[in-house]
Amino acid sequence: MNDDTLALLGFGVDSLVEVISGAAIVHAVLRIRKSPVVSRDQFERQGLRITGCAFYLLAAGMVFGSWLNVLQRNRPVTTVPGILVSLVSIATMWWLMSAKMKVGKALHSEAIIADTNCTKTCLLLSVVLLAGSVLYELFHTGWVDAAGSLGIAWFAWKEGKESFITGYFGDKRINRRFY
Repeated sequence: MNDDTLALLGFGVDSLVEVISGAAIVHAVLRIRKSPVVSRDQFERQGLRITGCAFYLLAAGMVFGSWLNVLQRNRPVTTVPGILVSLVSIATMWWLMSAKMKVGKALHSEAIIADTNCTKTCLLLSVVLLAGSVLYELFHTGWVDAAGSLGIAWFAWKEGKESFITGYFGDKRINRRFY
């Protein structure tokens, strides 16, 4: 047994990706205020590609960590911190997602709207973390944490693909052909 849940660690890393993405969005908003941008510039596209790569790395880490934890039969002592963090995150991400969408539409910024999808993924990850943490507290079965980690990996991969492809090919309508 150990004190850490892999799902909570994955959620924390996802939050770090969210902060990095948010910093890029703040920079983009400041640039748009200075001079309105008609099309996505290189900076925004590079930011989306970096965010996509970060999500891919998170997904790979979660899959590997889940496999390792099942193989070694690791399980957390408690998941109460995961329950508390996920409840706060669900409320925060819901508000943040709504605010970002409003700003993205007002500024006609695909990068901010794409970042809203990143926040939506964080909201869904919070739900996965909450479900996994509650199930673990009820049943104390080690595979529940691994399953929650795989859920986080799936959402991270999906968001990584969206960000990465949008960063390379631009408009989401074009991207639909690629997946």
